[in-house]
Amino acid sequence: MSAALLILPPDLRHSNAAACLAKLQAQIRNCPDTEVEIQAGQLTDFDSAALAVLLACRREAESLSKTLKFKQFPAKLRELALLYGVSELLVESA
Repeated sequence: MSAALLILPPDLRHSNAAACLAKLQAQIRNCPDTEVEIQAGQLTDFDSAALAVLLACRREAESLSKTLKFKQFPAKLRELALLYGVSELLVESA
């Protein structure tokens, strides 16, 4: 079975984080697949709220016994996750 694919928007900042999170959580909840993949390849404009959204998505998936995979993190997002000490929680899948 293939993983459901969720794609982050190009812009994910504090101003739109709540709306983005609500949408992603609904997609995770409504997805019949047990594996969900979040791709961040289009993400170009973001702040630390992006990390909060990804961590909340991880918690949502775990609460539903789903596996969440992350792909295509921009280098600056990886650096931000490392700076905040959460990189081990947002490990990218190959």
